[in-house]
Amino acid sequence: LRLVESGGGLVQSGGSLKLSCTPSGFRLEGYTIAWFRQAPGKEREFVAADRWFARGTYYGDSVKGRFTISRDNAKNTLYLQMNSLKPEDTAVYYCAAGSSGSAYDSTSYDYWGRGTQVTVSS
Repeated sequence: LRLVESGGGLVQSGGSLKLSCTPSGFRLEGYTIAWFRQAPGKEREFVAADRWFARGTYYGDSVKGRFTISRDNAKNTLYLQMNSLKPEDTAVYYCAAGSSGSAYDSTSYDYWGRGTQVTVSS
């Protein structure tokens, strides 16, 4: 059981990208789904999460108002729409799915993707 990310790439500052994440071997219904990112030399950082049961969305302070997390249950796919990108958004972005614990805590998630690189040039 795993997740597969796509949609990363190189974009200029101020541009947009949309990341996708598709699970292999399970469906996303019932899971809290999230995006994290990790820049070189830095710890993994919470980006956004969407809870299934509480029906709430959560964002890290650095991306609020610019990024939007969503899921399409029919397509069994998780998305992250990223607008107004900044060079400091450059990182490997990971999607994750979990069933309990804090949405902000990476240890709450059971399934992870291998990541997709996002690079924002100035």
